[in-house]
Amino acid sequence: MPKPQVQSLHVYPLKAVAGSAPGEAVVEPWGLAGDRRWLVVDTAGRQFTQRQRPRLALVHAEGLPGGGLRLTAPGMPPLAVEAPEPVATVPVEVFADVVEAVPAGPEAAAWWSTYLGVACRLVHMDAPDKRRPVDPRHAEPGDMVSFADGYPLLLTTSASLDALNSLIAQGDHADEGPLPMNRFRPNVVVEGTAPWAEDDWRRVRIGEVVFQVAKPSGRCMVTTVDQRTAARGKEPLRTLARHRRIDDRLVFGQNLIPRGTGSLRIGDPLEILD
Repeated sequence: MPKPQVQSLHVYPLKAVAGSAPGEAVVEPWGLAGDRRWLVVDTAGRQFTQRQRPRLALVHAEGLPGGGLRLTAPGMPPLAVEAPEPVATVPVEVFADVVEAVPAGPEAAAWWSTYLGVACRLVHMDAPDKRRPVDPRHAEPGDMVSFADGYPLLLTTSASLDALNSLIAQGDHADEGPLPMNRFRPNVVVEGTAPWAEDDWRRVRIGEVVFQVAKPSGRCMVTTVDQRTAARGKEPLRTLARHRRIDDRLVFGQNLIPRGTGSLRIGDPLEILD
């Protein structure tokens, strides 16, 4: 079997929308540089994700120098947004956490309100002291995360996706498969492993950076959204429920916490340390 290595890297500047697949990415303590630093919220400051608004899948966000953002979406003019000056913050709700973020200007709010058909605004996480703490049951004191669901990075493997797609092909919704990896919105995709090998990892080195493997990633209805059309289906949750239930969660992939900083590159080896 070939040795495990990085097959692809993925950065999502704006949570819940399409991002980019660079050849190299910088690892910061709270995730890949530029990953999930922006968020769309309603007027009460509650996050929007593809759980509530599957049409977010059709929006593409590109990071700009200085932390800005360029947005494109069907039926909308492209919009470039500069990172707002941190002169005032507003509280926003990300699951059970409330954190301070800086709102972008009215042009961005109008763009998003038109696209989603509901009053909303765009906010930015500007500084390390605005990050959210990681669940202390699976982390160390001081571990932080941005607007990602709960952990700094998500790792998946191509072999596990192949195995999952084989199971989907045997089920009642075989016509929905095979599913692409973008359903799972990973940061790091690794090739050259056995299926589900990542279940046994506790600490790994990818390129020059060591990571704690915190816990399996519990999956939700976002994985049922076709990222090309925003249509919902039944898979992969139906198949995960039959074959990949751990501690009453449907799981695919592993959450990572950096134990150092550095750069990741496509082709970097993955070494299992523990």
